[in-house]
Amino acid sequence: MELTDGEAVAASLAGQPEEFAVVVRRHGQAVHGYLVRRSDCQTADDLLGEVWLRAFRSRRSYMQHWPNARPWLYGIARNVLRAQWRRSVPGPDRRTDPGHDPWPDVDARLDAARQRPALEDALRALNPKDREVLLLAAWENLTPAEIAVSLGIAPGTARWRLHRARTQFRQRFDEITPRSALACPKEA
Repeated sequence: MELTDGEAVAASLAGQPEEFAVVVRRHGQAVHGYLVRRSDCQTADDLLGEVWLRAFRSRRSYMQHWPNARPWLYGIARNVLRAQWRRSVPGPDRRTDPGHDPWPDVDARLDAARQRPALEDALRALNPKDREVLLLAAWENLTPAEIAVSLGIAPGTARWRLHRARTQFRQRFDEITPRSALACPKEA
């Protein structure tokens, strides 16, 4: 019987560090996908090792009663990405500017053929914190409780931000997308 994430982390802390490999095998592809969707394949490949190193070093912070380590790992991956963005953005003022928002770069990578401009515009219109919650729900299939763990916020705050983000996204998308643009093209 394979260990749960909590059991694997506990075992790795109790003198069996190799048991952490259970978490790596179970969530490796998802964490890599998280990184790819927010950067590119090469950067994701480069950063993945740093995510696992940080996760292993900080495994004491993992709440072992959580049945799934994925939200915790996404939080670590998010911090690794932010550190990478700070290092890669030219100019000292943007590196230290806490208001710098790297998500427009992510928004530019959306792959939705006919609706891409409208989707990008609707995402850009969101508050960066709301956008992060919406993307965690949409791209990573996280629940509000898992989003809360990933971002280090209260579950109620995550639910509220997700509700607000969905509402604002839909309103903006509807404003800029005529219903005729969403219809399937008629065959000749």
